[in-house]
Amino acid sequence: MSTSPLVSDTGFEFSVDDFCQVAAKELSLSTTQVEGTVRLLEEGNTIPFIARYRKEVTKGLDERQLRAIEDLLAKAKELAARKNTILKTIAEQGKLTEALREQIVTCMDPRVLEDLYLPYKPKKRTRAAIARERGLQPLADLLFSQQRLSGSRADIIRKFISTDKDVPDEKVAIQGACDIVAEQWAENVATRQWVLEQAQRGELVSVVKKGKAEEGSKFENYFDCREKVSRMPAHRFLAMQRGEAEGVLRISLGMDDEANQRHLKSRLVTNPTFEFKAELEATAVDCYDRLLRPSAENALLQTLKEKADREAVEVFAKNFRDLLMASPAGPQVTIGIDPGFRTGCKVVVVDETGRFLCNETIYPTPPRSDVDGAGNTLLKLIRKHNATLIAIGNGTASRETDKFVSDVMKQHSLKVTKVMVNESGASIYSASEAAIAEYPDLDVTVRGAISIAHRLQDPLSELVKIDAQSIGVGQYQHDVDQTMLKKALDREVESCVNSVGVDANTASPALLSYVAGIGAVLAKRIVSFRDEHGAFKSRDELLKVPRLGQKAYQQAAGFLRIRGGSQPLDNSAVHPEQYPLVRKMAQKLGTDAKALVGNATLVAQIRTAEFVSAEAGEFTVRDVVAELARPGRDPRSEFKAAQFSEAVSEIGDLAVGMVLEGVVTNVTKFGAFVDIGVHQDGLIHISQLANHFVRDPSEVVSVGDIVKVKVVQVEADRKRIALTRRLDQ
Repeated sequence: MSTSPLVSDTGFEFSVDDFCQVAAKELSLSTTQVEGTVRLLEEGNTIPFIARYRKEVTKGLDERQLRAIEDLLAKAKELAARKNTILKTIAEQGKLTEALREQIVTCMDPRVLEDLYLPYKPKKRTRAAIARERGLQPLADLLFSQQRLSGSRADIIRKFISTDKDVPDEKVAIQGACDIVAEQWAENVATRQWVLEQAQRGELVSVVKKGKAEEGSKFENYFDCREKVSRMPAHRFLAMQRGEAEGVLRISLGMDDEANQRHLKSRLVTNPTFEFKAELEATAVDCYDRLLRPSAENALLQTLKEKADREAVEVFAKNFRDLLMASPAGPQVTIGIDPGFRTGCKVVVVDETGRFLCNETIYPTPPRSDVDGAGNTLLKLIRKHNATLIAIGNGTASRETDKFVSDVMKQHSLKVTKVMVNESGASIYSASEAAIAEYPDLDVTVRGAISIAHRLQDPLSELVKIDAQSIGVGQYQHDVDQTMLKKALDREVESCVNSVGVDANTASPALLSYVAGIGAVLAKRIVSFRDEHGAFKSRDELLKVPRLGQKAYQQAAGFLRIRGGSQPLDNSAVHPEQYPLVRKMAQKLGTDAKALVGNATLVAQIRTAEFVSAEAGEFTVRDVVAELARPGRDPRSEFKAAQFSEAVSEIGDLAVGMVLEGVVTNVTKFGAFVDIGVHQDGLIHISQLANHFVRDPSEVVSVGDIVKVKVVQVEADRKRIALTRRLDQ
């Protein structure tokens, strides 16, 4: 290391220009696009707003690309802050040289940065620290230099023997000095990197712990498993980790330790004639076994975990988005049923807007089996309220309840659509503060039934009320970094809510809180203002809400809808700042803006090139024209209900060869899970998803898809069902 004088300037200033150049290269974007995005983010603009209304600045970047820039910016700032902390700490120790400062400032890898800091980092009381306390650093320096001795070994070592310092003999002195050398070797960045590279070429090994085979049978694929680290899939690593966490498996790293030790000895012990050569070679082995290998293994497992978490969270986020964007059944009077055996089925009725009307409890299933009484109650509710939808939760007693409802519908020739609804998270919501505030006088079970009905009418509006992590969207959801998962799922909610748009006069505080620029506090203020003053008649009236300023209004206005208000554009995605543009278009066509909204024939006559200006670029003009043609268009697909086979209600009813209709409930890297109505999802392995090769299951199926499948294997005792979409095989 350089011995130049201590540097006086120890600070490190984050450079936006440097960041933009690096990020542009990493993301394959232009520097201009990154610079524009960073400027907008630094000004406090939200991603949905930038993606929709600032395309001229970003040259049309989508939300995914904008999020990537946002994430890189956050990481770069975090790395810069860490560099400043490290520089300050080393400078305070009087050990910061120009060379070291340059290494730290130019370092772009957080792990390497920590390796650079390691020799100066405050340590616990290690073996080397104890040896230093005993005055053995000078002897360690002599060994570390590997220069020929100026006297005999015995004479040199004798200087360090002291009973007062707990160094009674030559053996203790040499061992202490070697402990210091081992630590110094282990703190060398290049050496640590080399060992880590060897670890990355190794294998991950999992074995079953003694006596755990029977209770851990679900992990039997990993009882004796070896896999190259470089080829380890995320889901397999997470499965191994869960097996270890449950005390069934033991995970270790398989490396060629003897070859690595030989290499390290030749790398670290450079003077073959040095009098302490044998001790140093033994120290190299100790350094590898005790310090370098465990450190590399920990770093590797951490890297694998981070990689697996990222991949898993991406899958979870995709599944959750599909769940949020599921087709809404729409504004229909809906009956929601939360099935149950002993406590009965909770039945509620909600009107077209989702307003709760009434509730009953029926007992069509054992132990009471009051089929006639339950049927009469259900029939009365359907006829009295002209219900056209029935939502049945898919939990306990769901198939029995489903059959009961089917029988009532057949018996009375009722034209009602019956749908099985995924009730995951409904029980958590029904006991939450939000549910209590919404329905303070209702029982928790009744709230659950209302939630089931609302999920059918509008999945997005209801699911935003529930903690995203309470909704099952992945197989190893609780094993991944929960902060990372929450951030990803919250982003999907924000994206979906703003993509669909929100009715400012009917939305719940939970739904409003995800509108760009609003947040939880402003959402409650909007609802309170609405309750006190009545429905908003225009977007501009939102500015009357306490603490809702111009910036929040700018971010949110385009995503909030005012139906039947004084300004027809308020029920579209056209932003208020572009209303003058619409008036110009209308004047050019000899009409007014009101006549233009929704008139596709008239809109088709607009020549976009005539309206491109400094205030409204080509991206903006095209978006405005598209929105005028189809204002407030819902991006979600048309509603369709799956039809479960009435002959199948439990796993024992299944037989190999059956062709059934089901709903995709989860998509993973290795396949897709499908609800076929037997309380246990079946798995379509990735190899069975299509007649052609499938690289990624999400390319061919999504959560909520209705699919035809064939049963290929049933293991009732292990609750395993194997399915295929290759119906011709």
